[in-house]
Amino acid sequence: MQKIWIASLLILFGVAGFGGYELFSSKKSAAAAREVQIAAPANEKQSKAKASFHPSRISENDLKLMANAVYGEARGEPFEGQVAIAAVILNRVKSPSFPDTPSAVIFEPRAFTAVADGQIWLTPNESARKAVKNALNGWDPSGGCTYYFNPETATSKWIWSRPQVKKIGKHIFCR
Repeated sequence: MQKIWIASLLILFGVAGFGGYELFSSKKSAAAAREVQIAAPANEKQSKAKASFHPSRISENDLKLMANAVYGEARGEPFEGQVAIAAVILNRVKSPSFPDTPSAVIFEPRAFTAVADGQIWLTPNESARKAVKNALNGWDPSGGCTYYFNPETATSKWIWSRPQVKKIGKHIFCR
């Protein structure tokens, strides 16, 4: 009876493999009856969303947060470097390895120093806003990079392992 009830729930909710876990029948031994994680299939909806990403679909809130992030991360840097920071955010949004929106990318844990130290909430200047607009219009001085760091202040040893593409101002841009 219990197997029928579980099967009914799985059918009702359209769950195959039940959240990435293989379910074993009760006929198997107790040791084998544990949940074994299996590889979940790629999320087709997410892949399509990434493939069809277009900057015109970014919300006003995301635009504002991007300007805040650029200002917090790169004020005082050359304009090209500010555009490159905005481009890195967009490159992450386009990548299947990162979240689907600029705000989710920006607030991903340990992703941006400006979030960690509160500079994300500083009011951006016009240069930061223009940098975001330039990146949204297709300018990517980073060359498609998804990471960057300031070698004078970086504390992560991992970031040094990334392939370095170019330096703009104080930031090194990486893949």
